[in-house]
Amino acid sequence: MDTAPATATPAVPPGRAGALAAAIAACRLCAAEFAATATAHAPRPVVWFRPSARVLIAGQAPGLRVHRLGEPFRDPSGDRLRAWLGLDEATFYDRDRIAIVPMAFCFPGYDARGADLPPPPRCAASWRSEVMAALPGLQLSILVGGHAIGWHLGRRIPVAAAVRDWRRHAPAAFPLPHPSWRNSGWLGRNPWMEAELLPALRTRLAAVLAGG
Repeated sequence: MDTAPATATPAVPPGRAGALAAAIAACRLCAAEFAATATAHAPRPVVWFRPSARVLIAGQAPGLRVHRLGEPFRDPSGDRLRAWLGLDEATFYDRDRIAIVPMAFCFPGYDARGADLPPPPRCAASWRSEVMAALPGLQLSILVGGHAIGWHLGRRIPVAAAVRDWRRHAPAAFPLPHPSWRNSGWLGRNPWMEAELLPALRTRLAAVLAGG
């Protein structure tokens, strides 16, 4: 099962990972686009990975609260995701073990209806393959939302279909819907996710974090 596009770059030497993180943190490629949104904000990449990580949490893009705080999933969606994974905050934010790499590192702004804009494709095109190459020890990828699922599985798949077919991708990858409360209705109609997928994911996650 493929968890990255066939065009992935060679592994980044560990000594360069810090420079890569610094370069992403300084990125301003989307400054003009962000300035034109309703929030008129400047880029603030949220970079959260180290080369020793064994687990990847691949998300969408930071929301406004994460943009302001500078920590990934520091919002109600993050609370729900940590509950799904059975992780406390200290473990979730341990960059030596868990890399949190969204499809876009910056908050993209709001659309006319006040919803988050999608992750700008430029971000993944500019940085993602190099970041994946800088994480040679990954044993588990947790793919949160459609953009992350499509990139890491190498093809666009409806989120519901990918999540229903989770056994095909396990144990190397587990696709998940976004933990936004907007998805509560879907979760209520699909109780098998909590009954079947999440226990398997927690077991696999615990084994990887423990070094098994």
